[in-house]
Amino acid sequence: MTLAAPPAASGASLWRHSAGDTSGAVAARAAMVARLEEDGALGPGPVREALRALPRQILMPQAYVRRSAPDETPPRWDLLDWARPGDRDELLERLHSGDSVAIQHDGEPILSRRAVPRRGGAMTAMSSTMGMTAGLLQLLGLRPGQRVLDVGTGAGVTAAVACFVCGDEGVVTLDIDPHVTAAARERLSVLGYRPATVTGDGTTGWAAGGPYERIFVSFAVRHVPQGLVEQLAPGGRALMTLGTSSPSWPGLAVIERQGDGSVEAQLRAVEFGHRARAGFDRLFLSAAFRAEITTAGGWTQRSRLAPPADTARGMWLALDHLYPGLVRDFGAEDLTIGAPECRSWMRVRAVGHRRWDVTTSGPRDIWAEIQDVAGRWRAAGAPDIFRIHFDADGSQRATSPNDALTWQLSPGETGDAR
Repeated sequence: MTLAAPPAASGASLWRHSAGDTSGAVAARAAMVARLEEDGALGPGPVREALRALPRQILMPQAYVRRSAPDETPPRWDLLDWARPGDRDELLERLHSGDSVAIQHDGEPILSRRAVPRRGGAMTAMSSTMGMTAGLLQLLGLRPGQRVLDVGTGAGVTAAVACFVCGDEGVVTLDIDPHVTAAARERLSVLGYRPATVTGDGTTGWAAGGPYERIFVSFAVRHVPQGLVEQLAPGGRALMTLGTSSPSWPGLAVIERQGDGSVEAQLRAVEFGHRARAGFDRLFLSAAFRAEITTAGGWTQRSRLAPPADTARGMWLALDHLYPGLVRDFGAEDLTIGAPECRSWMRVRAVGHRRWDVTTSGPRDIWAEIQDVAGRWRAAGAPDIFRIHFDADGSQRATSPNDALTWQLSPGETGDAR
């Protein structure tokens, strides 16, 4: 691991606005915060004050915007640059839209790069959607003077908020990519902050700065990294997205160390989660497979069993773990789920009062899998929150509150994000 220059004391009172924080940027930021409040994603408190103050164009003076259609290959990207006056309006709109913001292409150096179009490749670092980030930062419960470990630096937004609320002396931001940490170090310093900026594997944490009262992981893991649990201080809390190879049904792991040193953890079924790190093998439904599901024939049965509601998040979370390999097409008009590894799929369409046509194809009976888990989930009390157990042999499992529904958490790959 490599460590940045020694951190300097800072706090909310030392926040410095750059000369680049124009009236347009201030207005865009205020509008973004107002939308978050209106949507219920943000309430009064220090996170709100930090987001109102944070000049996002200082942390992200360049950002990518996709110019190609969603399924067009290779994808085409333009890099907007604050230094070019003609880009500023579009860049401000992008930074304050609430959507995720891509800041790095194929692991490139971020500082001093030319703002030229890119084709192909992948975006390897980004700032997450603001609604999710704001909600998680509020749940994290940041307070002045806390020691905070920000795992997965990205654009440095979480680190900046932690410095604003807690003071930068106890803040560590950690990323596997030296280009990401170098950019965050330089841009946070423009805001007057000197958190410890560390390059290394986020799943092992950084023991030298701990123990931490708060740990925030901004990429998905398959199970809770033990190294991060060990660095959690008594009274501390850690948050991270926990998922499988499917992006469709994430869980939020909330880990807390009690005053006596014991650890309690929950897995909460949520609508949105952080994306997986670069190199995390992920499933997806290709355009060709989606077209096949929409147009191809299959075996159709009439069912009086209703498909589980989208709001039955605990059921979908359990399905993802008990019958892995499924991906939902959320853009389809009907409930549509595919298993890309074996080309199985299912489509459910309402055809009358309490009647549905269920069309399936392939070796897996996805409808039967769904109904199996739905029945077990209801028998377990229809929970949306499960307990995470850390067993003596190092394995982890999730269970319903009444222990009627349980599954193992796969160790899989849990490396750092870009």
